[in-house]
Amino acid sequence: MIDKKEQLNLVIVGHVDHGKSTFLGRLLHDTNSLPEGKLEQVKAVCERNSKPFEYAFLLDALKDEQSQGITIDAARCFFNTDKRHYIIFDAPGHIEFLKNMVTGAGQAEAGILLIDAKEGVKENSRRHGFLLSLLGIKQIVVLVNKMDLVDFSEDVFNSIKKEYTEFLKDINVNPIEIIPISAFNGDNMVTKSEKSPWYKGKPVVEHIDLFKKEPERTDKAFRFPVQDIYKFTEENDDRRLVAGTVRTGSISKGDKVLFLPSKKESSITSIEQFNVTSQTTSSAGQSVGFTLDTQLYIKPGEVMVKVSEAKQHPFSSTTFKANVFWLGKQPLIKNKKYKLKLASARESVYLKEIVNVMDASELTSTTNNKSVNRHDVGECIFQTIRPVSFDLATDFEFTGRFVIVDGYEIAGGGIITQAIESESSQIQDFISKRDYAWEKSVISPESRYLRYNHKAKFIVITGPDDTGKIDLAKTIEERLFNDGKKAYFMGISNMLSGVGATSSAGVEDRDEHIRSLGELAHLFTDSGQIFISTVSNLDDVEAEILKELNKPNDIVVINIGESRFKDFPVHLQLETPIDKEDALNKIYLLLQDQLGFANYSI
Repeated sequence: MIDKKEQLNLVIVGHVDHGKSTFLGRLLHDTNSLPEGKLEQVKAVCERNSKPFEYAFLLDALKDEQSQGITIDAARCFFNTDKRHYIIFDAPGHIEFLKNMVTGAGQAEAGILLIDAKEGVKENSRRHGFLLSLLGIKQIVVLVNKMDLVDFSEDVFNSIKKEYTEFLKDINVNPIEIIPISAFNGDNMVTKSEKSPWYKGKPVVEHIDLFKKEPERTDKAFRFPVQDIYKFTEENDDRRLVAGTVRTGSISKGDKVLFLPSKKESSITSIEQFNVTSQTTSSAGQSVGFTLDTQLYIKPGEVMVKVSEAKQHPFSSTTFKANVFWLGKQPLIKNKKYKLKLASARESVYLKEIVNVMDASELTSTTNNKSVNRHDVGECIFQTIRPVSFDLATDFEFTGRFVIVDGYEIAGGGIITQAIESESSQIQDFISKRDYAWEKSVISPESRYLRYNHKAKFIVITGPDDTGKIDLAKTIEERLFNDGKKAYFMGISNMLSGVGATSSAGVEDRDEHIRSLGELAHLFTDSGQIFISTVSNLDDVEAEILKELNKPNDIVVINIGESRFKDFPVHLQLETPIDKEDALNKIYLLLQDQLGFANYSI
């Protein structure tokens, strides 16, 4: 007979002296979850060694661990109730535990935290509560253990409960229940104990059974991180296939979809798999390709979701709070550019703020840190240049966990805990610092305008490759120059190789090149000149970055052919193939107004 009971993953935290191993051993025994003969075997070993039996020994796999009376190795134990199968993770090595949990090797759905009743709420108790908060675990039961050592005093329990509840509230943790127990004697473990008649709640196992199970991946909202877009050209096949793996949920042919963060919408025309007959649905775990009823420009790294699941859409932002476990040889520091790998997205990312840092070995927490060192856990605020789509790790694991690359090495892993509405972007912060230190010329923009007979302007010609952008830009520069205007065209190869190379240059390289181009434009326009350049496949975010970097002077964007823009106002759209003379005449009419001169002809 197949056992169809669901499984739930638990994590247990608490200092080594607070009775974790005893609690787990007793739990296995009282739920009849021990292998047959295990209890008798351990009791026999204790008798041979002239040691009193302890339930903690049930978890100790090695004889030398039993002789030391402590748990050395990480433990993973299983127990069953009438409702579920459970896996409890207990890792005494804080570094290994945090590394596994934060970087995604383990995933707990609920937590159990032990406090020694005799010792009371000590620093270790706070550390472990903070640990659960760092891991983003929301379902928590607190056990005040060793109540037999304080004669099951209600006053002692209430004092600990009050003090610890106030602490947990400060770190945004709300325990489901705080239960008085004696793990050694089994009080309030499976059944209510007569020794604590004043406790009106349920025993431990009943509360554990009340933990809510995470939905199966197919039952969650649809998430499809876009890995790549394939375009077919043979035999008049003009399809674009949006490829990737369905991470959660399901989707059907005809469903309306939304791509984030670009906010572009379409509908599913077909669902295709390699070597598979046509299908009308796809669900979590399948690697598939989708064709759409509209030809959208979609970049790898976007997340496709269903329009109908609007209340469960991921966040789209440049700023988020996360807990990161740092493994890098060099510390994590502010204002240094790193690479973020989040689902299929690859973006430049900066450390904006360090909220606090926990030493993973000692579980000590400090604030006002300047960096996050190796093997430390930092609660940090990160910021990307362009928006990324993400979920909280507690809701969607795959789109809520990330790694950070420093140079060519993975230097850290983390879980996203909060979306942040930042007051300023990374670019705006950069501009503020630049402008603060900028030594302004004594010559005013008005004086330059009167001398040059035109306004300063940044003209960007964009569009797909091989649309004649560069030739058109050079012709515009030449004719402006011949008419006495201060115009300068800078070719891509003269500046930084790869600004327009979307296929060969990485995202972080292109981001840097876009920023360099904006800075050059700012220098030229600040001197009153007309700066002309070309960029392949400019999009909303990049155009906005160029606009911000060039302020207080204006930008003029001319797009040739297929447009990548959705919201940014393009000044002139030219269709391909272009008629050069016609295009120049249209540009003239535009520049006549934008540059502020009237007696000019091309």
